[in-house]
Parts: sequence; structure tokens; C-alpha cells
Amino acid sequence: MDKEIIIVLDFGGQYNQLIARRVRECNVYCEVHPYSLSPDKIKAMNPKGIIFTGGPNSVYGEDSPLCDKAVFELGVPVLGICYGSQLMAHVFGGRVATAPVSEYGKTEVEVDTAKAIFKGVSSKTVCWMSHTDYIESVPEGFVVTAHTPVCPVAGMENAEKGLYAVQFHPEVMHTQEGITMLRNFVMNICECRGDWKMDSFVESAIRDLRERIGGGKVLCALSGGVDSSVAAVLLSKAVGKQLTCVFVDHGLLRKNEGDEVEAVFGPEGPYDLNFVRVNAQERFYGKLAGVTEPEAKRKIIGEEFIRVFEEESKKIGAVDFLVQGTIYPDVIESGLGKSAVIKSHHNVGGLPDYVDFKEIVEPLRLLFKDEVRKAGLELGIPDYLVFRQPFPGPGLGIRIIGEVTPDKVRIVQEADYIYREEIAKAGIDKELGQYFAAITNMRSVGCMGDERTYDYAVALRAVTTSDFMTAEAAQLPWDVLGKVTNRIVNEVKGVNRVLYDCTSKPPGTIEFE
Repeated sequence: MDKEIIIVLDFGGQYNQLIARRVRECNVYCEVHPYSLSPDKIKAMNPKGIIFTGGPNSVYGEDSPLCDKAVFELGVPVLGICYGSQLMAHVFGGRVATAPVSEYGKTEVEVDTAKAIFKGVSSKTVCWMSHTDYIESVPEGFVVTAHTPVCPVAGMENAEKGLYAVQFHPEVMHTQEGITMLRNFVMNICECRGDWKMDSFVESAIRDLRERIGGGKVLCALSGGVDSSVAAVLLSKAVGKQLTCVFVDHGLLRKNEGDEVEAVFGPEGPYDLNFVRVNAQERFYGKLAGVTEPEAKRKIIGEEFIRVFEEESKKIGAVDFLVQGTIYPDVIESGLGKSAVIKSHHNVGGLPDYVDFKEIVEPLRLLFKDEVRKAGLELGIPDYLVFRQPFPGPGLGIRIIGEVTPDKVRIVQEADYIYREEIAKAGIDKELGQYFAAITNMRSVGCMGDERTYDYAVALRAVTTSDFMTAEAAQLPWDVLGKVTNRIVNEVKGVNRVLYDCTSKPPGTIEFE
């Protein structure tokens, strides 16, 4: 059966991969490609529809990303979002100008519910705006479908030509009825069947990996987290004993985590893997000594990971492929095409310039976190592994603000252990997308046992999210926060203050650095 596909053309915004994820929520396969993809290549992919993303540029800028007008003439519907909407207006002769009032954040938008893309949407709905330019006047043949008090064209369409545009971002969770709008585009306007399922991804991934790797030897960078665990099991299904999983304990793991990972994937675990554990704590601490800048820490950790893997591969002999659990949010936050770099992930932007492997294999690169978990369940991985808390590759190195030291590692390990323990006891762990403790670089005066203290402040973070591209700070019960605070201050030496982070994503990130 031919696979239906929606193509997202990337114009450099920060939510580009999230658009693809929203489309997949409709059980329709979706891929992201650079805006420069030629009309002929797009046509050869036989898409059911095309979506233009947002981006930071102005359509009048010298280096602004543009597209061939032929893309609009392929006979499939096109939806322009934010910059994509302005580009559509510009190409067809509308006027784009600097807005008298920029809009950023949640905004009430009036929409024409008689239009196909707004079917089932409230006539006044809250959407996420993020723009400086706006469409001042629509091209000939287009009609306005949405507006705000300061944005005369928050939506437009030329239904006859299958062209639709919105100034806001329907893909982010802050747009309350955004998924309805995207579903209207994908299912009603593009007429997709919605029959793409995760089992088909797993089957095709295993098949493709066997073909790609052939008889080569494979080294998998196993952290024990959700992503690398799913990648490891996927590869084991594909190539069996050709795979060796190397687990690097860099001394930046959560409390007891090194032993827990070995218990699952080591010789006594349920998986038939070649498993190697490398204890490299002192090596990483030495490299990080005196380093405080977050990007520098990420890149040092990323490079050192690779060097350890290279050394281990030489012991194994003639390893051709390095496997990593890279997923879509890693890619977009590390910079894709013209997208801005938010932070380098050790397995994407954190890689050194030279890597001594024939090829890097990233079988989960097209998936979001929830899709990775679905793939894990399809592979038969137990629930307790699939739904464990996400943990970044650089580990506690990016949950320690400032220089990484063994003492700070101890503090954050113990504080985080207490936090996770109390969240689980309260029975709210399944409600949260991610939660953890971090140590700030702030020290403050306190009073403990009638004595003055001058110790660190620990920050607690908890968010609700389904996609990890956007998130809201969780409103934890006050009694739970109180119990966690009391335990951390009383049980963790070197801490006399506990803070709770109430920042959403955006403007913050889920991790601290």
C-alpha cells in the first residue's frame, strides 16, 4: 500500500518538527525538508499536501528563504504558517509590511468558521502569535479568514487554488484549537486516509537497517534512557550479534542509575546484547574542570563520548557504524537548515568535527518522544523502561549551573532522588512529562540549628508536555513541594534553599542549560 505523505518545507522556525508531529497525530506520515527542495523532487514524492513553516526572516530580506512559485502549482493544497503565510502573500502579489504592533504570545483571534480550515473551531479562539511583519493586504483571489484587532490578516485562503495561510502557529499547544485546524487541513482539505501507524514504522525501520548495515559491525551509544534503549532494541532486532552496546558512565548520571542500566542491558538482563560498561567518571570531571559556559560543557561531553566510543570500537575491531538515539527535538534545537541553535545536543550539534566511524546511524531521528515510546511498546520493551523519565545525554552536566564538580554532582543526585521519590509516592508521576532537580550557582544565607549557613539553592522543575517542543510548568500540590523541600534541606549536605521553576517552554527550555 502506498504511504500517504504530507511534506513540511522548513523556512527556519523553531516549531518546524512540531508541525510534522501534529500531522502524525492524524495518523498521516509527514517529513520535514529544506525550503530549497525542488518542485520536481516534491512532485516525485507525490505528497497529499504541503505545509510552509514559520521563520525569523522578512520576505524582503536579502538572504530570506524563498521558494519556487512552481511549488504552488503542483495541484496539492498548501498551508502557510507565520512566515510561510507572508511568503504566500508575497509570491501572489499581496503586501507584507512591518506591523505597527508586533504580536507575541497568546492572542484572541476571530475566525470565519464557515471556512474549511476552521470547521469546528470557536469563532473567537486563543492562538499563539509570534511576528513582527504582517500581511497588510491579501493577493487577488484570496479572502481574509481570520483577524485580530492589530493583525488584519491572521488567516487567508484561495480555496479554488487550494492555498491556505495563518499568521499564528496552530502546531503549538498554546493555540487552543490548533490541532483541529491542522486536522481540518490534513484530513478534509488534503483528503488523507489517516492509516499510518507506528507498527509500520518499526517494520520498515528494521528492514531498512538490515539493508543499510549489511554485515557491518555496529556500536550503539547506550545511555539507558528511553531513546537510546529503543534504538538499541531496534538494532538488536535488525542485526543481532553484530551490535555491541557501550554504556559510558560519565559520572553525571542520576543516583544509582549506572547499576540500574547494567541490570537491564547487561549479561543478567532480558536482552541478548553485547554489553560493555565504561566507568569514565574521573575522565569527564577532568575535562569539565573550570568550564562554566553551557554550550562548552555540552560540546566537551559530546566529544568525550565519541572519543570513548572510538576507543571501545578499536577493542571490538573494525566497527563500521555508530548508533545514537537522536530524536526530532534534538535535531531542531541543535539547528536544522536556517533554524537557530537553541542548544547543541551531544548526539547532534555536540559532535566533534572528526568522527572515526564509517557512518552514524540514527534510526529514531524522525520521531518525537511520544512516538519513540510507541515504537518501544511495539518492540516489546517493558512499560517501566518505555515510560521512564527522559534524561539528557550530557546528564547532570546541564543540570549543574556553572562548573561541574564531584560535590555538586552529589548534591544534585541526592536532591533529584528525593524529588522523584516523593513525586512517585504522591502518585502524580504519570501526570508529568518531565521532572527533576538542578543545582543553581547561587549561594544564599540560611539558618540551620541556630547556626548561619551559606549554601547552594536547588531548583525543582516539573512540566506537562506531550511533544517536548512546548511545555507548561506543572502546578504541583503545595504539600508535595513542602515535603520535598524539607527533605532536601534536611538530608542533602550543602543545600539550604529550594526553588520551584514556573517557566513554560517557550520562552524557557525544559532543561536548565
